Amino acid sequence: MSTISTQLRTFKEPTKEQLTQLFFSIPPSITARSEKDGLERMEINAVLSLSAEAEEDSYAGKLYLIPPFLSFASLDRKSCRFTLPLCTIRRVERLNARAGIYALSLSLWHGMKIVVQLTSLRPTADLFCSMLRDALKAELQHGQMKAVRNFVKTCYSETLVLSTSPAAEEELEEKTPQEGQEGSPSNDTPYHVGLGLKFKFPGDPKKLREASKVKLWTTYLKTHGRNLTLLRYPQCTRLVQVGLPNRLRGEMWEVLSGSLFLRFSNPGLYEQILEDNKGRTSTSTEDIEKDLHRSLPEYSAYQSEEGISALRRVLQAYSFQNPELGYCQAMNILAAALLIYMSEEQAFWLLEVICDRLLPGYYSTSMHGTLLDQRVFESLVQKCLPIIHDYFQEVDVQLSVASLPWFLSLFINSMPMVFACRIIDCFFCMGPKVLFQVGLAILKINGEELLKIQDDGGFIQLMRSYFASLGNSAHPKSPDPRARAITRFQELLLVSFREFAIITDDTIHNERRKFRSEIVFSIESFSKRAAVRNLKSLERFTKEQAGFIYDALYRAMCVVPPPAPVMTPVPSLISDGNEEKPETRIGLRTFRVFLSEVATWARDEKVIINGFQQRVDREVAEHEFIDRLFYFWDVSCKGALSFQDLVSGLDGVMFNDLMENIEWFFNLHDKNKDGYLTKDEVLTLSESLLFIFRFEIGDAYLGAVSRFMTNAFEYGDALLPQPEEKGEEDDAPLPDIGHNQPYLNLATFRMVVLADEILESFFETDLSACFKLEPVPMMDLPSSNNGFLGDLISNIATDDNKKLFNRFTDRIGQTIGKHQVIHRPAIGRYTKLDEPKARESLLTPSMRQSPSTSPTSATDAAVRVPSPSSVSTSNLSAAEASKISPLSMVKNANDALMERPQFAIDDALDDDGDTDDEFGLGEDDGVMDEVDAFLEAHDSGLTEEQRELAKDLLNAKPVK
Repeated sequence: MSTISTQLRTFKEPTKEQLTQLFFSIPPSITARSEKDGLERMEINAVLSLSAEAEEDSYAGKLYLIPPFLSFASLDRKSCRFTLPLCTIRRVERLNARAGIYALSLSLWHGMKIVVQLTSLRPTADLFCSMLRDALKAELQHGQMKAVRNFVKTCYSETLVLSTSPAAEEELEEKTPQEGQEGSPSNDTPYHVGLGLKFKFPGDPKKLREASKVKLWTTYLKTHGRNLTLLRYPQCTRLVQVGLPNRLRGEMWEVLSGSLFLRFSNPGLYEQILEDNKGRTSTSTEDIEKDLHRSLPEYSAYQSEEGISALRRVLQAYSFQNPELGYCQAMNILAAALLIYMSEEQAFWLLEVICDRLLPGYYSTSMHGTLLDQRVFESLVQKCLPIIHDYFQEVDVQLSVASLPWFLSLFINSMPMVFACRIIDCFFCMGPKVLFQVGLAILKINGEELLKIQDDGGFIQLMRSYFASLGNSAHPKSPDPRARAITRFQELLLVSFREFAIITDDTIHNERRKFRSEIVFSIESFSKRAAVRNLKSLERFTKEQAGFIYDALYRAMCVVPPPAPVMTPVPSLISDGNEEKPETRIGLRTFRVFLSEVATWARDEKVIINGFQQRVDREVAEHEFIDRLFYFWDVSCKGALSFQDLVSGLDGVMFNDLMENIEWFFNLHDKNKDGYLTKDEVLTLSESLLFIFRFEIGDAYLGAVSRFMTNAFEYGDALLPQPEEKGEEDDAPLPDIGHNQPYLNLATFRMVVLADEILESFFETDLSACFKLEPVPMMDLPSSNNGFLGDLISNIATDDNKKLFNRFTDRIGQTIGKHQVIHRPAIGRYTKLDEPKARESLLTPSMRQSPSTSPTSATDAAVRVPSPSSVSTSNLSAAEASKISPLSMVKNANDALMERPQFAIDDALDDDGDTDDEFGLGEDDGVMDEVDAFLEAHDSGLTEEQRELAKDLLNAKPVK
């Protein structure tokens, strides 16, 4: 049993539009609906200003219309940005500003007012406004604007902001859904909550300064929007780096990641998935059950049935929603951490975003995303920390032994939960680059100790000791009390975001493109060895030959992907429970491509000479003989062939002698397996021989098939039972045999074949020799060239353009009379036009008095010019993969994931005494001072005059 995937070879570099959507955390599935409506996208230069209450600078940047979203990013792409669903825009007005100034005022759902000054040319601004109007009308028609009111009730930020405003208490009471209404996640609270609300959140609320963080976030959310309308200014990033409040953390995770938009656009889908698949089992559900009780077992919620059941439902729902991915080890730890701060529905959609967009390929069967990022991390260590890298090479310490679990579990399984959540906060806010920055900072801080280790065990032990001490002072012996107050975790963030700020999203993207081919070849090599090892039987092949069969199969699957596997039905009450494991099987179209790689007669190879170039074109042949062979090898009658079926089928023909090949060819055409060929089957067999011999030189093989048909029908008629004596025996007619009646048995067929020297030679050596197991040239991976020139070359040198160029040169060659096409023969035994002398007929003259004649007559074969010996094909050799062992890396990661140490700092404590009075205004300043040291300067991109203009627009009146 083996599962073969070609997904890695179908990877394509994301387009500019896709990268823009990823930057703004916009789910592709949502924008697809607007594309069906015919709504177009557009971007325009703009200056963003917020109402004076927020006391924010104005920022120059670009405004993007990506229906059904409106997005903005400042010029530096980090200072200010937002992603607003169009359904949250209540009013759009054009402002009456100075001459030549084109400005719009947007009133949002939560009462904020933003001013956007369009700085492009007037026609461009008019076009943008027209497209924005059409997109807003489409949202109104879809009823999305009505859905906002019910959806925001499920967000904790609504309760947090409105509860601090006495004037809004009545509005809050009006918006709170009644018990049992849709949109109410629980009977106690109107908003979605995680397990932490009942089982307590990890850590001490006083030490985490929860009340101060809540106060700061409440102030920010009042003026900068919340949930669907959050505007991300520099203050937002600062607050995230300080750490999110426990109650607000779940909502902010889905806001920053964009999973909030998926939950908003798919109301009730999570419950529907669970209902539709109730009672269904699969390989994924079995694996989930094994890992449920190994998911953060130290947390009290997962020592109860409530927490285990919630985790089970989230993981099963994701496996049902994404059957190709299903479930991968480490997803349980990630989902368990999410459920502490989020509801089941929130965790389900966030898990979808993490696995599909933020960390693609991390939790797939091959874990190619994890292996790729490990290679990228090693490269960054080599560049940024060369001394550590060289020392690890010297003592043969594998960096991935410790770093792979960091990336796979987002540090959840490596460090205390209170600190891992702080890193996850930054991960959702600033993207995957945070994982690399933190990883590099860990190595740099522990640099001196790392240069003393001698093996992998010492590396792992050092990391465990460091993570356990993250809550300790970084400078315990310093005379300065402020320095002593800095913890080792704060030092880690300081080094990560200040010293490794050079690691950007572009850096990660370019490094991934650089090493993708290396990782793909490494994984393919590992998968090949696993598939050969998992064969039930190698038959008479060696492992190397079985590897050649795998290469041909893999190439065929890349050219013609096999059909998707059929979903496993819900087990019945009488099922024995012994389900077959998933196995890759190919259909007829893929089989034709596979056979063209291993059988010379299953392909049409043409040497084309046109005066400009000499090339070899190969086309996959199609014939009833190939289809018959497909079903002949399908011994399990499943309509598809597995890797084992192909190995067994080839074994049945490649090692045969003369008599065995004759019997194999006979059985292949004996449709009902009764040991006889009918007249129609004899004709079909003759057509199969003509197909195999179609490109052979001269008339030798055509004459052999003609004589075969003559002898077959003569000898078949001669062996028919003779009629009883009724007078004149010579004039008695032979019995009439129908075309579908048994006519020719194996012994007779063998005698007819042996009567011809050419056919005897074909069945003795040529038939088996036509199947060639040779290294298959691997297909090129998508180009990963960087820069404008590299993209230009990759766009020009496409397969379609190459075919167009070949057709063009062929036309010129035909015009000047230098175009020549030479078909390569499948056997190539005879290279001259002389036909060998045939043996005499098997029948004596008295036996040839049969009135039956061959139903077909031989025709003259076209004379083909022999292929010149100088023509040869160039085989593409696969690029050498790096010496990497995915199996050992994954095994070490799984071992590390299952051995999460328990940290005392994660013990949940009561927060009854943590009131706002205990933390004064000065304490709030202390919270923000934590990240002041590594904040980057933010440039608004505006001159002083442009800032004054932006302020004036805030007080401008709408155009009447």
